[in-house]
Amino acid sequence: MSSTTVAETTLPSISIAGIDVCRLIIGGNPFSGFSHQSSARSQEMRDWYTDERIVDTLLEAEGLGVTTCLARCDDHIRRVTAKYWAAGGRMNWIAQTESQEDSVVSARRAADHGAAACYMHGGVVDNHILNGSEERVSDFAAAVRELGLPVGIAGHLPQDFVWAEENLELDFYMVCYYDPSPRTKSPHHDEKAAETYLESDRDVRVATILQLSKPVIHYKIFAAGRNDPEQSFAYAAAQMRAGDAVCIGVFTKDDPQMLSTDVALFSKYLTP
Repeated sequence: MSSTTVAETTLPSISIAGIDVCRLIIGGNPFSGFSHQSSARSQEMRDWYTDERIVDTLLEAEGLGVTTCLARCDDHIRRVTAKYWAAGGRMNWIAQTESQEDSVVSARRAADHGAAACYMHGGVVDNHILNGSEERVSDFAAAVRELGLPVGIAGHLPQDFVWAEENLELDFYMVCYYDPSPRTKSPHHDEKAAETYLESDRDVRVATILQLSKPVIHYKIFAAGRNDPEQSFAYAAAQMRAGDAVCIGVFTKDDPQMLSTDVALFSKYLTP
């Protein structure tokens, strides 16, 4: 069991289909070694984030008032979340489907392993919308409803959410601030591909968020480590509606105080 203790601190929260979700969510990309920078950087994250370090990081986040984590539903994360809960952790887990797995199958695994909500992987959503297979997104949403979980979608393209608003009844959206790499041919993240992070893309996605009827979790606000954290929090906090939240990843090898610094910056700029 981790030696990290959970303190009684509080951060503001929102409700997603009756689930209490902290407005600052800890994301799982660094835990799974998705740096969105380089293959070497991704491997560095995988080497650093042992199961024990991930559990310690989650417990530290909880001690700082974070009540929700967001991570993919694969064997690795299911194993780690089980260890985290066994160590006394109490965070809700919002599960992301695996891009390499059928989304409905992935959602069922998430439900079986204690997920509080589930959403379709953003690259998969992009791919379906770009290739005219939107019915696969509809089928996923219906399946998650049958499982009794709040359901959402992620995406990197404004048209994902325009279509969803017109055709689905979801509980939340995950809107990426950027469109780093094309997903027309494949929904999967290509670790070797160069990624693009444009301020103009961010502006378009924020404008899209303002038109959406459901809570939005803003993500990749740091442009995968390319943006200054304080400026990123200031920008995101200014765009977030009262029912929105933000998801961030942390890499504690770079800075052991990264979590506490991020919580302080978020609290500094978020209007209650």
